[in-house]
Amino acid sequence: MPALSPFVLPVVLLIASNVFMTFAWYGHLRFKEVPLIGVILASWGIAFIEYCLAVPANRYGHAVYATAELKTMQEVITLAVFAGFSVLYLREPLAWNHLVGFGLIAAGAFFVFQKW
Repeated sequence: MPALSPFVLPVVLLIASNVFMTFAWYGHLRFKEVPLIGVILASWGIAFIEYCLAVPANRYGHAVYATAELKTMQEVITLAVFAGFSVLYLREPLAWNHLVGFGLIAAGAFFVFQKW
């Protein structure tokens, strides 16, 4: 299997890290009966995996992307993962205003990647 492109690898790692981070931050909301200390400890464990993916994503990504581009990718990926998580896992609908807000953030991301 060929190695991933240096442009693609950080994106894949950021997507994976965001899935873990979203579960660490919001997954416990379906388990309100679990004591807070339990969900904090579980979230720390999940977040450790997220860090093990995010740190290499930024290290490898910085070879081909500016730091501002990496951070922008991170934010857009975070919103995309969160939107899917919210609908599929938490079963909370996304309203039109959420989509407009996310779209405006994506429009801002477009400008970060322009080389004018």
